[in-house]
Amino acid sequence: MKNKIDWKRKLTSRKFWVALAGFIAGLIVAFGGSDGEAETVTGCIMSLAAVVAYVVGEGLTDVAALKNENKSDESDKEE
Repeated sequence: MKNKIDWKRKLTSRKFWVALAGFIAGLIVAFGGSDGEAETVTGCIMSLAAVVAYVVGEGLTDVAALKNENKSDESDKEE
């Protein structure tokens, strides 16, 4: 059985974004970058994480609203 990656869940996970930011910041310093550069990149990654979480969250809210709207339309037709 093949396991699929739940990208929606991953991309909204704060732990994922913190781990990614820490990994990249570590690489920057390891390859000769300054602490300031690592902090800047980390800040950019965390900002991106906030945007991704917002967009995915809004998308899920929109989908739920459409499902509820469709259910109410169907129940109106039955009456």
